[in-house]
Amino acid sequence: MKTKECPSCAMDIDQKAEFCPICDYQFPKRNVIYQIVALILALLMLLLFIL
Repeated sequence: MKTKECPSCAMDIDQKAEFCPICDYQFPKRNVIYQIVALILALLMLLLFIL
């Protein structure tokens, strides 16, 4: 089972948990669209530096 550390209480919890069962810290949800846009922008910047 993969775990992640809660930034609030430092307990190891399940990787898929949306909130910490110890301190009720709610993990932010990552939007896939933002990750794709960031990757595309990073690649474009890299291409600009190469050319």
